[in-house]
Amino acid sequence: MGKFTKVAATMVVTSALILGACGKTDLSVEKKVEAQTDKEAAVEVFAPHKGLNQKPTPLKMERIGEHEVNIEMTAQITDIEINKGEMYKAWTFNGEAPGPVIVVNQGDKINFTLKNMDPSIPHSMDFHAVHAAPSADFANVMPDHTGSFSYPADNPGVFMYHCGTKPVLAHIANGMHGMIIVKPKEGYPTDSQVTREYALVQNEWYKYNNLDDFTNGVPKYVVFSAKALKDGDPNTNGTVGSLVDKPLLAKVGDRVRLYVDNVGPNEVSSFHVVGTVFDDVYIDGNPFNHMKGMQTVLLPASGGAVVEFTVTKEGSYPIVTHQFNHATKGAVAVLKVTKDGHDDGSAVMSH
Repeated sequence: MGKFTKVAATMVVTSALILGACGKTDLSVEKKVEAQTDKEAAVEVFAPHKGLNQKPTPLKMERIGEHEVNIEMTAQITDIEINKGEMYKAWTFNGEAPGPVIVVNQGDKINFTLKNMDPSIPHSMDFHAVHAAPSADFANVMPDHTGSFSYPADNPGVFMYHCGTKPVLAHIANGMHGMIIVKPKEGYPTDSQVTREYALVQNEWYKYNNLDDFTNGVPKYVVFSAKALKDGDPNTNGTVGSLVDKPLLAKVGDRVRLYVDNVGPNEVSSFHVVGTVFDDVYIDGNPFNHMKGMQTVLLPASGGAVVEFTVTKEGSYPIVTHQFNHATKGAVAVLKVTKDGHDDGSAVMSH
């Protein structure tokens, strides 16, 4: 069951005010102000978020038992660069969009705490990786409040997490999405062959906080982000070109594993790495869903996979969605393969 840390009476009043606002067709319709960006003459900013740019808060994870882990995350408002010089006042987890990758083990009990630093809007957490009663375990956390919940992660795989507060589409499209990996108890049958691994998330950006565009429009940008599996790994927000300007690295002969998730919120991803064939694919990251020799992996919105391939020659290997209208909008990364696995400074090929 969820538990909240402030006075119940205060919460009831706050909830009535906030949920009344969230029940509108479009949060951005309420009290708007003008804000300048480099790319657009004016963007209408949700008034309570005007001037708010909360410094990213580190993810807190602590293993307290062999099969139990504490996780603390924040819901916050942080400016994210979605294209060079173009900022988006994102609704985020921990000041990242996509949020930080979470890695737990199959069979773990997750004790989850969400601190809502947003001064005006409730937020919540929907983990696709767990069995839970959404009305209780994914309940809203009111502004400036904290909620704590517990649930088991019994199924291995690569899953999406996102804010589940109504309207869900607005919360996801504004930036509240990410990846949780549940490592299988017995591992993957190819574990011993893997020499390098990365986590990649695909997401879409639309007009700022515009529910009509989220619902009926097409994405302005579609982007790949790398999320750090360990200290020192690349960790990027949903910025067009970030993984072309600073490509992922591998050396000749590496067997590369990619944990991939398409967090949408709306579009399908046809995940493909140019210049290779996937030796092994685990759909949704589950070892039971094992496929071999695939050219492209179809990822629905919220769909995940583990893909593995071997790089045999030096050069640039573009990573794309083969929905090439989306690749043209930014859904491109590059894996640069060199003799020693270090960046040699050479120009990369990109799609």
